Amino acid sequence: MSRWPEYVQIKEVGPRDGLQNEKKRVSTGDKVNWINMLSASGVKEIEYSSFVHPKWVPQLSDAHEVGRKIKRKSDVTYSALVPNMKGLELAFEAGIDGASVFMSASETHNKKNINKTISETYPVLSEVIQEAKQAGKHVTGYVSTVFDCPYEGIVTPEEVLKVCDKLLEYGVDDLSLGDTIGTAVPSQVGDLLEVILKHIPQNKIIMHYHDTKGMAIANIMESMEHGITRFDSSIGGLGGCPYAPGAAGNVATNDVLYLLHGLGIKTGIDEKKLQEAAFYIQNKLGKTLPSKSLAYAAAQD
Repeated sequence: MSRWPEYVQIKEVGPRDGLQNEKKRVSTGDKVNWINMLSASGVKEIEYSSFVHPKWVPQLSDAHEVGRKIKRKSDVTYSALVPNMKGLELAFEAGIDGASVFMSASETHNKKNINKTISETYPVLSEVIQEAKQAGKHVTGYVSTVFDCPYEGIVTPEEVLKVCDKLLEYGVDDLSLGDTIGTAVPSQVGDLLEVILKHIPQNKIIMHYHDTKGMAIANIMESMEHGITRFDSSIGGLGGCPYAPGAAGNVATNDVLYLLHGLGIKTGIDEKKLQEAAFYIQNKLGKTLPSKSLAYAAAQD
């Protein structure tokens, strides 16, 4: 029996988590074309934007228009980040399939990111979750800074579990646990998952790694050793966090696919088509994306 799973599901978060930190504006038309390319690649879930107030993330101020214009495939889930009831209302109008709510496991990062304490955040998210569920939407709870906080340092597994339990109590379908500043090493991943998986089924857990210290691929392998088969990633390694200074982008989808397919793990994603989508957004941004496998592909042309 293989030590690796037969199938791993990737959620592409580049259009939201990737673009949110980019200063150069990408036009609505280019975003729509790019998301359509991602849809054609075999990715089964795309987080296409965020319905936060435009003044906080100007790059994603066209979330509603993008949601209305993308060419939807019936086997792809199109989700978006929603911070509050106003955001959820707009997301409904744009036609989301899934809603993602977000908060941090560390108090200071939560305050910086949401401008609320953890206890003040709970009632806001509870209302959003319940409303989204009543509308038949899948709801994911993002928990940031599950290993390290840029302001407080190490975050304990018990602190993370406390937030996870609360979000599950409110009705989220699954939890995405984020290494927001990209500093975790595999031993931290193992320590966290040993605590979390005693209380929460592994099929409810998604891991979300940034690659600041180059450990994301190793952390994905450690996660799979613990039975995790769902990961967030960003095409080309695009991204960062506005409230985590120095954090790199999410682990590059291209590099994750190279790993998974090399291990004989199925993803349903066409690497060539995804590569084309990565070169497309790289060209629109006018910058080289950090993906190693993308750089290798470019050198072969």
